[in-house]
Amino acid sequence: MDIEQKQAELIDSFVKQASNLNGSALRNIVAEATSHPSLFAFSEILSVPNVLELEGTENAVFLDLLRMFAHGTWSEYKSVASRLPPLVPDQVLKLKQLTVLTLAETNKVLPYDVLIQELDVTNVRELEDFLINDCMYVGIVRGKLDQLRRCFEVQFAAGRDLRPGQLGSMIQTIANWLSTSDNLLVSIQEKIKWADNMSEMDKKHRKEVEERVEEVKKTLSFKADAEFRGHEEIFSEHGGVMDYEEDRSRPKRRRHPLG
Repeated sequence: MDIEQKQAELIDSFVKQASNLNGSALRNIVAEATSHPSLFAFSEILSVPNVLELEGTENAVFLDLLRMFAHGTWSEYKSVASRLPPLVPDQVLKLKQLTVLTLAETNKVLPYDVLIQELDVTNVRELEDFLINDCMYVGIVRGKLDQLRRCFEVQFAAGRDLRPGQLGSMIQTIANWLSTSDNLLVSIQEKIKWADNMSEMDKKHRKEVEERVEEVKKTLSFKADAEFRGHEEIFSEHGGVMDYEEDRSRPKRRRHPLG
């Protein structure tokens, strides 16, 4: 089962559970969802009416915690940790994994120094172990560890839940992409048309050259035939060439000495 299918089944299960609980009973659902090793999306759980009703109640901190896992990072949690429930190790790990996904949204080359600071790890070895064992093996990111340049080159990263107000900017980004694609398509079509025209011109030129070559061949052939016939006429005329046997049979005149 791939990660997307497994996550969809988990989301469906948590949504059904949350829909049947109220108030403080939702604490365990929030804690379980935010520490589950295969769940990285929480917007569907956040949209459950029973969960939203925690707003303004004594259990509102669990709604805020769920929002932190949907949109926040480890450093953001630390800045407001005093106002949120403490995290268990599995939740800390999950929020750090989500932090990598957030960083990968805007940058495909993540410097080790930035990651060490954002994830609160002590050294490069610990960072690389985390990226390999807790991110790449899990399937939420793919990439290359570059020890020479001290960076993580991201090739793929799973998407996180959309933040409030992010949908509008994403729609605009997609619209810009579509516009760029349309312009590129027009440019490609123009180049194809130009190439077709050039091909037709090349075929026409080639045909003209071949026709000229044939004309030259015919002219040369006609001229050669004419010259050959002219030579035949010259050699066939009477007396034009003395027969060799006739020349031998003719008596030679004897020369008499003078005086």
